[in-house]
Amino acid sequence: MYPHQIHDYLQRFFTETGCPILTENDYYMIVQLTVDMDKKIMNRPFYWHYLESTGGEPQPAQLTLITDKTEIADTIFGEVVHFGSPRLSQLFQTTKEMGSFVQMYEEGFGNRETILTPWLGVNYKVSYCYNRTKEMLYSLGINLMTGQQIEEFHEVLRDKKLRNHPPVNTFTLPYTIKPLRALDRLNDVIENFIQQDDHSWAEEAKKRWVREQRVLDHFYEGVEIKPDSYEVEKEALEQQYEPKIKIDMINGGLFYLR
Repeated sequence: MYPHQIHDYLQRFFTETGCPILTENDYYMIVQLTVDMDKKIMNRPFYWHYLESTGGEPQPAQLTLITDKTEIADTIFGEVVHFGSPRLSQLFQTTKEMGSFVQMYEEGFGNRETILTPWLGVNYKVSYCYNRTKEMLYSLGINLMTGQQIEEFHEVLRDKKLRNHPPVNTFTLPYTIKPLRALDRLNDVIENFIQQDDHSWAEEAKKRWVREQRVLDHFYEGVEIKPDSYEVEKEALEQQYEPKIKIDMINGGLFYLR
């Protein structure tokens, strides 16, 4: 999982959870948490219990998250987020706990009458699993009126103001493509990405699996009835080196956009 993929994921996560991104470039961001998100990820229950019992004014935390430390000045201090870091794992888990589907509406048109078109957006995580794991994030969108598909759909959303109920003077068009059918189309896009990708990693994993299996067989050479430990080690090699591809839908939503 590359730094820019993590950065994109953080953008989507905080945008969709209503946390303003105060400062940002391609390598770090400063995020103002909402009260709800502070309670979910900052692990300070005593602060919130005291505040609520005394009626104090909430002051949710700000986070400075660095996704590529090699590209920023030494004067910027914050939390480095990378694949496997506690913070990124926490945000993945928070996404699951909050539910995987949202329904949002574009706003910011004043009193003008505005027609909003339905889009289905889905964020995928594709994992190539072998003795190491390579992960990639994809954000896809499909227009439920026309079938138009957009890659990097999060880039469309990041510059829009969204809310969870229709603004006044807006009219939402009914979709002509059912969301489940649209989801099938997006799944086909992901599978096509995978088919066109370089899978030399899988062949290398298989070759290493064969080499390790030969070493194991040599160790037990001449043993007529192999002990249980042989089968345990053989199964462990299979789990470690057998190439697998996992596709996970991290989250998604129905977005009504101008």
